[in-house]
Amino acid sequence: MKERHSTYHVQHASIGIEAEVNRLKTQAQMGWEKEFRNLQWYGLQDGMKVLEVACGPGFMTEKLVENLPNSQITAIDIDQGLLDRAKGRLEHVPAKRVQFVQASAYQMDLPENEFDFAIARLLFLHLHDPLQAAQEIMRVLKPGGKLVIIDIDDGIFGAIEPEMEILPLILKKIAESQAANGGNRHIGRSLPRLLASAGYQHIDMDAVIQHSDFQGIDGFKQQFDSERFAGFHQRGTISSIEFEQLKRSYETFSTDESACAMMVFLMACGTKPKSKVLTEG
Repeated sequence: MKERHSTYHVQHASIGIEAEVNRLKTQAQMGWEKEFRNLQWYGLQDGMKVLEVACGPGFMTEKLVENLPNSQITAIDIDQGLLDRAKGRLEHVPAKRVQFVQASAYQMDLPENEFDFAIARLLFLHLHDPLQAAQEIMRVLKPGGKLVIIDIDDGIFGAIEPEMEILPLILKKIAESQAANGGNRHIGRSLPRLLASAGYQHIDMDAVIQHSDFQGIDGFKQQFDSERFAGFHQRGTISSIEFEQLKRSYETFSTDESACAMMVFLMACGTKPKSKVLTEG
């Protein structure tokens, strides 16, 4: 997802675009089983018209297509390069089942009252104006339709063993830098209020846990690879000393045969009112 009013640009990934896309693939696959279970609990059903906002290279889109064989999936992203990757991945799927649209989360150019269910995964932490995006998603939902936001909060990001002691300080500095650029790595705690401010009703929230004892350690090694933080070092967000400490901590973590890791992802759901009266932003 590349957005003019967003803090994420795949082209800026320190590890390179191909490695970043592979990381996104692993991340999506690690969380899918539990996230899909919760999506169903929130009301996602086969046969619904589903909107995926900020689909990126299409790894979650692929899972939705596989698990909702009678649904129509519309996947949007502002980054044409990522959309092209998603299209290539799903070129075998008939157009009547999946549609890709280059569009902004703030202005999707899609019909009003069109979708039964919308999903935005790891989008809102990057947005400069999350309220506008939530309201735009509401516009295209049918009355009674639902939005589920899947996102993070660095305050409860998870745990690593052996502990990377420098990591909390680095995450704090990155969160401050992202906030200065318009993002919010603590968005998770604000999701219920965000949905309420946008006019959603029947708001609920839950958490899903990824743990290396279930998903394996390799995916977590990708997430915490010190090279992912090289760009923050180059831009001065973290010092050379801190970056060297991180590299040493990561080396210890990645080579420890007994290492384990856990990450927390938050899911918040809101329902579009069945009346026509919506909250103004």
